Amino acid sequence: MSTIKIRTKVNGKDVEAEVEPRTLLVHFLREELNLTGTHVGCDTSNCGACTVLIDGQAVKSCTVLAAQANGKEITTIEGLSRNGELHPLQKAFLEKHGLQCGYCTSGMILTSFWLLKKNKDPSEEEIRKNLSGNLCRCTGYQSIVESVKYAAQLMNEKEVEREMAVR
Repeated sequence: MSTIKIRTKVNGKDVEAEVEPRTLLVHFLREELNLTGTHVGCDTSNCGACTVLIDGQAVKSCTVLAAQANGKEITTIEGLSRNGELHPLQKAFLEKHGLQCGYCTSGMILTSFWLLKKNKDPSEEEIRKNLSGNLCRCTGYQSIVESVKYAAQLMNEKEVEREMAVR
C-alpha cells in the first residue's frame, strides 16, 4: 500500500512520518509514537477513551485519519503535564477519585480540559453535558464531576496567583 507524508506537532514536538492513507489517528499515536495513554475502547466513537485535542478542540481520534492531522497540533494525555508536574486536571482526578480502572480517564480529562478552556466555572449540569460523549463503566460519574469542579477551582487559583505575580 502507498504511504503519505504527514507533519504535525504532538505534545509540543514536531513529528514527521509516513502513514498509510487509511491509518486512524488513534493507531498512529499508539503504534507509531508509543503514546499509549490514548485508548481504543469501542471502535465506534461511542466511548471517548480515544479523545485527544486537535488544535485545542476535543476530538475522538478513532474518527480522524492520521493524514487529516497533517499540519495540526495534537495534545494527548501525556502532553498535559509540564516538567514532570501534573496538570491541575490530572491532580484533581487523583485527589477526588475521578478514576477507578483508569481506562476512560485520559478521554475524560482531555474532554474536561476543552470544557475548562471555554468555561472557567462550569455548573454540574454543564460538566455532565460536556462529558456525555465519554463512557465510564466504573465510577458512576459523580467523582468525575467532582474532579472537574475541583480542577476548575485549582486552575482559577493558579490564574489568580499568576496575575498577582505580575503586579
